[in-house]
Amino acid sequence: MKYIVGIDPGNTYTGFCICDEDLKPVLFGKQANEFVYLRLVEFMSNHPSDTFEYAIEMIASYGMPVGREVFETVRWIGILGERLRLGWNIEAVDIYRKDEKMAICHSQKANDATIRQALVDRFAYNVPNKGKGTKKDPGWFYGFRADVWQAYAVAVTYHDRKG
Repeated sequence: MKYIVGIDPGNTYTGFCICDEDLKPVLFGKQANEFVYLRLVEFMSNHPSDTFEYAIEMIASYGMPVGREVFETVRWIGILGERLRLGWNIEAVDIYRKDEKMAICHSQKANDATIRQALVDRFAYNVPNKGKGTKKDPGWFYGFRADVWQAYAVAVTYHDRKG
């Protein structure tokens, strides 16, 4: 089985989502950066190393000034990518936000809410509670919150672009 690891990086916390080959989320969360790396290592240690593909939302410059947080996020992207490359022989594939918007919503005007709704429409169409389900009957998106949605969008965009 192949797995796609989608990452939505942040300067201190990162959203991640590991999906199977059918894009079903199998492990996800939003945690402090170092813990994300440890969670990925723990999961990957139980699976053959050639079963992982790794996509990360990359920072792009649009000509506006940025603050320290953006540079810290870029630094974390480099650290995580290098650790995965050296430790697991996994090359990172950069997914830019504009490409994610076009792939999922077909519009550059998309925002987090429209991306989330497009994912619900695709994977849990007409399912109550936006596909989250309940504890007794978990849905496709059970447990999703915050940056997990964006990490999942990164994985879906990578999958769709790969064809």
